[in-house]
Amino acid sequence: MTPRPTPDPTIGDRIRDRRLRRGWSMRFAASRAGVSHATWSRIERGLQAADNRFVLADLAAALECSPAELAGTAVPAGDRDAVAAHAAVHAVRQALVDLDLSVAGSFEAPPLTELARTVALLDTLRQACDYAGASRLIPDLLRGLHASASEKPALRLLCDVTFIASSVLRNLGHPADAWLGAERCRDAAAATEDPVLRGYAAYARTSAANACGSYDRGYALAEQAVDDLRPHAALPGAAEMIGSLQLNCAYASRGAKRLDDSRAWATEAAALARRTGETSTLGLYFGPTNVDIWRIGIEIDGDDPGRAAQIARDTDPAALPIGFRQVFYYTDTARALARLRNRDREAIRFLIVAERVAPQHVHTSSMVQETARALLDRSRRMAGGTELRALCERLKIG
Repeated sequence: MTPRPTPDPTIGDRIRDRRLRRGWSMRFAASRAGVSHATWSRIERGLQAADNRFVLADLAAALECSPAELAGTAVPAGDRDAVAAHAAVHAVRQALVDLDLSVAGSFEAPPLTELARTVALLDTLRQACDYAGASRLIPDLLRGLHASASEKPALRLLCDVTFIASSVLRNLGHPADAWLGAERCRDAAAATEDPVLRGYAAYARTSAANACGSYDRGYALAEQAVDDLRPHAALPGAAEMIGSLQLNCAYASRGAKRLDDSRAWATEAAALARRTGETSTLGLYFGPTNVDIWRIGIEIDGDDPGRAAQIARDTDPAALPIGFRQVFYYTDTARALARLRNRDREAIRFLIVAERVAPQHVHTSSMVQETARALLDRSRRMAGGTELRALCERLKIG
C-alpha cells in the first residue's frame, strides 16, 4: 500500500509513512519497538499523543531513523520569530563546521571586551528562549572567537558560545547539529585545560546524544565526566557541574529503561542540590528546583504521569527567574496532566502559561504540538476549550 502524503504531517503520519515504505505490518513494527500493537496503532491514528521522548526513540529505532525525523521541526507560519530561528540554523551549522581550532581563524576579530559583551547578550537571549535572536549572533561570535583563540579568555567564551549553539539547535529540533556544537565545545574546553569546562562540554555532548535517542552513549559520557570531575570537586563550580551531569545520568538511564539506576542518580543529584542551594553556575541553574524540573521530565517520559504531577505540585518554578527552565516545568507538567483522568483543563492552563513564558520554545516544540493536538481532539468531543482552540490556531494545528 502506498502511503498518502498529507499537507501537514503529524508524528503519527510520519510513523505510518515510514512503516508502509518498509512494507511492514503494524504488528511487526510494534514488536521491533517493544511496544504493544494497540499502542502503535493509537499513535499512528493520532488517538494517542506521540509526546513521550522515550517511546518516540523506541519507535524511531524500530523504523531505523532518528527521533527528530519522526518529530519533524515545528515552524508555525504565522510566528515570524520561530521562522527566523529556523532560517538561521544553516548559518549556525556552517559556522560550526568551519570552526577548527587546529588552524588559525581567518575572520578579523573585534576586541575581546566587545566579544565578551556580545556573549553576555547571547546568554540573555538563550535564557529567554529567544532562539531567533540567539541564532543571529552565534555565527559571527564563533568566527570572532576562533580568530582570538590563542588567548585563554577567548577559549572560555568559545565554550559558552558553542554550548549555547548546541542548546539552541537541540531545542529547535536539530539534535545532530547540536552534537556538532557540543563537539566544538569539547575542543574549546580541552584547550582551556579546565576540568569544570570539560565537564560543561560533556554535559552538552550528553544532552545532544540523549536528544538523538542514543541513551547508552549519553549515559556513558555523563558517567565518565562525573568520575573525571570528582577529584576536582573543590574547584569553583565543580559541585554544580557534577550535579548537572548526574541529572543527565538519571535521564539517560531512564531512557535506557534502567529505572532503579535513574532514581538513584536523581536522588544523588537532589542530595547534592540541598548542599549547593540554588545556583547559576555556567548558566545551568543547578539546585533543588532544577532537580525537581528534571525529575518531572524524567517521570513523564518514563510513563509515570502521576508521579510527575505530584513532583510538579510541590515545585515552585518561580524560584528560577529564567524562562528556559520554567518553560520545561510548564510543558512537561502539561504533558503529565494530559495523561491523567479529568486533568485536561489544568493541562491547557499550563500550556498557556508556558507560551506566555517562552513563546518561541512552545511554538517550535513538536512535543507541545502533540500534547495540544491530543487535548484539542478531546475538547472537540466535549464541545469546549476556547483557550485551547486559540493556542492550537497559533500552533497551526487544525
